[in-house]
Amino acid sequence: MKRLPQIALLPDGKRLHLQDGPIDLVIEAKGRDADVRSAYRAAAECFTGLLDELCVELAGLRSAADPRRCALNGVVARRMHAAVAPFAADGFITPMAAVAGSVAEEILGAMLQAATLDRAYVNNGGDIALHLGDGEQFTVGLMDRPDRHGVMRAMTVDSDMPVRGIATSGRHGRSFSLGIADAVTVLARTASQADAAATVIANAVDLADHPAILRVPASDLQPDSDLGARLVTRDVGVLAEHEIERALEAGSARARMLLTSGLIEGAALRLLGETRLVGATGSGTPASHAFQGPTINNILQA
Repeated sequence: MKRLPQIALLPDGKRLHLQDGPIDLVIEAKGRDADVRSAYRAAAECFTGLLDELCVELAGLRSAADPRRCALNGVVARRMHAAVAPFAADGFITPMAAVAGSVAEEILGAMLQAATLDRAYVNNGGDIALHLGDGEQFTVGLMDRPDRHGVMRAMTVDSDMPVRGIATSGRHGRSFSLGIADAVTVLARTASQADAAATVIANAVDLADHPAILRVPASDLQPDSDLGARLVTRDVGVLAEHEIERALEAGSARARMLLTSGLIEGAALRLLGETRLVGATGSGTPASHAFQGPTINNILQA
């Protein structure tokens, strides 16, 4: 028997909330009322049983990805592997690095198959899959730290941009990080790509063997972690300005490589009050691609 997730409209009557175990989605669609209802019904149907399908292949999802072949069977599982495969040859990464974005992408796909929508998003804990019809746009707030309220600045994605996925990773997020970034937000063509790349870039923001950085084995914190005994960051003490710059430059260099290879469209890296922007978020790009000024009210505007 399939699991029965929690399915309900939020109090505003516009957004749909789907929750099952660790998966917690907020969804909003814009279009004709009948189409929105059809899209929400398709989202709920697709979501029911999805966690069980992932759990069947959990051992494989928590194992190091093979860049040459995928032994997974499920649609979402294979999407997770495809998202991390470009990084697997360079170091350890598992398909779990792309789970949130891949789930968001799957639900959005089901919605778009069921109905014609002007705009829609599926927000899986901050990892977002987007659909933007002609002339539509989506504004998202970038957090200084994912574990605190408050927005660093806002960014608008226009329909003529290739960005359809947004994801954030870092040591204050839901998952463990090998690096020291407070937050790395990535823009990519899909949510699964953004999710995997955010993990990789956040891991690259680092200072090896620095005495002010506390690291512990991931398995000590979570016995079944896909990171095993690898050291994950638990605290970052006082760092000198040049050390912050060095760590951010290491992450920025990784982001620039991914930008050049077409794996991301842009990234914002944050560490101890300092920010670096790469790609579509940086200088010399069209105004519609640039981060806007600070906002204080909402983490997410839609």
